[in-house]
Amino acid sequence: MEFSLLGWAEDGHRLRLDHERFAYAGKFVMTSTGKAVAGDDGVAAAAAFDADRTDPDTLRVRYVTVRRDRQGEGLGPRLLRFVRERAAERGFDRVSIGVNNPFSYQAAYRAGFCFSGAESGLAELDLVWPGDRSATRYQAGLDLFRERDLSAEEESFLAAKADVDPPPVLDTWTDPPTSSE
Repeated sequence: MEFSLLGWAEDGHRLRLDHERFAYAGKFVMTSTGKAVAGDDGVAAAAAFDADRTDPDTLRVRYVTVRRDRQGEGLGPRLLRFVRERAAERGFDRVSIGVNNPFSYQAAYRAGFCFSGAESGLAELDLVWPGDRSATRYQAGLDLFRERDLSAEEESFLAAKADVDPPPVLDTWTDPPTSSE
């Protein structure tokens, strides 16, 4: 699996993704965000990001999408970890992302993010790196999802995560996560 930084926001990179295979595909055509991708046979996952509008020391991940046929392989957390490391190398002190479902929440946690305690955007929980990775903080975010109208799959996922510690952080973006993560 190859991971590539296509460019930062000022590079004006466009990425065309098939809207039938990727959620948020239209968001990646915009030139106002940086882009990173993962794939071995074309793009399997993509992330869009830029400096936070209110804090230039924070990189804000705007969108992460994984091709529908590659979901569940751990590409989302690995790509987030890759972006997080590139942001730190570039001098960003923090990286943040808003997530709107428990699966994305878990993926961000596996990449080293943690719930900030805040909500943002349209029903998004704000996750940050670095931050408080305590079980209490992790469960606080999951509890907010539990209050929502959820699919049966989301309810089952959240039930399995009750009273557990946060998942371990991936050691590296280059190795796939184990099934226990």
